[in-house]
Amino acid sequence: MKLATFAAGGSAEFGVVLDTGVLSLSRVAPRLAPDMTALIACWPKIEREVRNLVAAPGPLLPLKSVRLMAPIPRPGKILAIGLNYRDHIEESGMTAPARPVWFCKMPTAANGPYDPIPLPVVTNQVDYEAELVAVVGQGGRSIAAKDAPAAVFGFACGNDVSAREWQMATSQWFLGKSFDGHAPFGPWIVTADEAGNPHELGIRSFVNGEKRQDSNTRHLVFNVWQQIAYVSQVMTLEPGDLIFTGTPGGVGLGFKPPKYLKDGDVVRIEIDRLGALEAVCRDEE
Repeated sequence: MKLATFAAGGSAEFGVVLDTGVLSLSRVAPRLAPDMTALIACWPKIEREVRNLVAAPGPLLPLKSVRLMAPIPRPGKILAIGLNYRDHIEESGMTAPARPVWFCKMPTAANGPYDPIPLPVVTNQVDYEAELVAVVGQGGRSIAAKDAPAAVFGFACGNDVSAREWQMATSQWFLGKSFDGHAPFGPWIVTADEAGNPHELGIRSFVNGEKRQDSNTRHLVFNVWQQIAYVSQVMTLEPGDLIFTGTPGGVGLGFKPPKYLKDGDVVRIEIDRLGALEAVCRDEE
């Protein structure tokens, strides 16, 4: 099932994206939940009802008539892991980490799948990073790797947009990773049952039609379940939290000279079975 947050001429709604259109749960079953985060939190109780609505949907909105937004407009946590594909480790000139390298992106970095990527005036080194995003479902604390699949609601495409000189200026990366609008994800959340094995997904990025990254999530150094087991030792993972799971080789920083993003560049991120993001880069004034 594909769950999306969208606007259809008014305030934000959420619903299910079907082959024939969008079923607005906000309209047909407003009692279920007020927003996507609440829907995820109560999913075990309402999943059957949602599936029944999908099986016999009422009026649908044409997908082209809605504006898809960030599936979770303001995530509680946006966690991310660096240096998690070997080819990206090599192009970064780093050594393979013995433990996962964690950082955070602020909730204000969340951005829609097709909304412009801001190029801040304080940097000219904005980079792209195609990533698989895990969306936490029931979550929890101290989750064993074998139990991690049950903690995940679904998956999405993500772009860990990075301001490189801000990232590298200090030992803590989070400022360079947290500019407003620098965590596009979506275009919807594909529930875990439909996404299937998250460790066999092709992942690609393109800039102005030029393929820059082309890999598969089987090459993750620390897989999704290991990531959840590790980080949940520290903090409680809550419904709607996001985990950006790492990027493969081919980022702009890895070219000689680097290929950073410029005003007007179009960045596309694709992941098998999950869809695609596509957005134009725009200079901030």
